[in-house]
Amino acid sequence: MTQTKGTALITGASTGIGAIYADRLAKRGHDLILVARNKQRLASLARRLANETGRNVETVEADLTSPADLRRVENILKTNAGISVLVNNAGVGAAAPLVASDVDKMEEMIRLNVTALTRLTYAAVPGFVARGNGTIINISSVVAIAPEVLNGVYGGSKAFVLAFSHSLVHELADKGIRVQAVLPGATATEFWDVAGTPVHQLPAQIVMSADDLVDAALAGLDLGETVTIPSLPDKAEWDRHEAARLAMSDRLSSAIPAPRYNLRKRVDA
Repeated sequence: MTQTKGTALITGASTGIGAIYADRLAKRGHDLILVARNKQRLASLARRLANETGRNVETVEADLTSPADLRRVENILKTNAGISVLVNNAGVGAAAPLVASDVDKMEEMIRLNVTALTRLTYAAVPGFVARGNGTIINISSVVAIAPEVLNGVYGGSKAFVLAFSHSLVHELADKGIRVQAVLPGATATEFWDVAGTPVHQLPAQIVMSADDLVDAALAGLDLGETVTIPSLPDKAEWDRHEAARLAMSDRLSSAIPAPRYNLRKRVDA
């Protein structure tokens, strides 16, 4: 067994994208802490990965919408100095429009997609800064930049993940910490069953396998990308989008309203 590259803590790790991240990172030399609600699936995955890779694999049964469970995982991130990678993958989606959605379910989505991700990042970053290294991978979604596609609260929650990641890059890049936001399109996982639109109802040509998604995302990480959109054929499109956003940023705040509003200049008496 090769020397460990540190421990990767992965949320939503029992199935789908999270389980594949666990497989790939173990094969890259990371020990693992796998966090999810399903104890049986976690145990089965942990046994397989430990046997196949020889890495140390721990499991944490936790519901990240539960404040007590979330605090337990935060404490692991705060106290385990061996953790070098945090994969914020746990999340839930919805496809129904606002008027057809249960607001309590929407609030629960925000707790998982936004609050838990934020608190876990806050728990990990001080240790990463103190050690001068670390990697944060935040799983967002293409709905972060195309919120009209699915449920608006889901799109808003993933837009938060993208904006938060941009801010983390800005604050942490000079401290030796890597931050990557991954924006999957439609991916063949159980996500769609939970969201209310089974994946078999989607056009096959827009659905990527979870294996390909994670492999592309890790290739993007290796290339130094801070935002990875695995389905986007031409990265220059995203680069132009970002260049336009950044170029506009110096003109977003002014003491004077824009001339197009035709407001008369106030004259002091």
